[in-house]
Amino acid sequence: MVLVRQEIGDVLRDFRLQKGRTLRQVASKASVALGYLSEVERGQKEASSEILASVAEALDTPISVIMHEVGDRIAVLEGLSVVPDSLPDELVAEFDAEMMVR
Repeated sequence: MVLVRQEIGDVLRDFRLQKGRTLRQVASKASVALGYLSEVERGQKEASSEILASVAEALDTPISVIMHEVGDRIAVLEGLSVVPDSLPDELVAEFDAEMMVR
């Protein structure tokens, strides 16, 4: 079973390490308890959207980039051979048509 919290934690840790920041630095900048952020990174705690946004900001990384990476990793774990980067044309057309009605 894929645990989303584990993938989120792994991605947050990877981004933090890529940026060369310590757990303490990110926790302080995000105003999150060091122990809590550590548990989030280890997949032991589920972070709220507010916490994720604060950590993303502390990492100078858009939350959309973080969640995109999480989605890609989950897709691989689910065995998808192709991870779509865009919406299918039919869905876009349906959305555009719905927006025209409004």
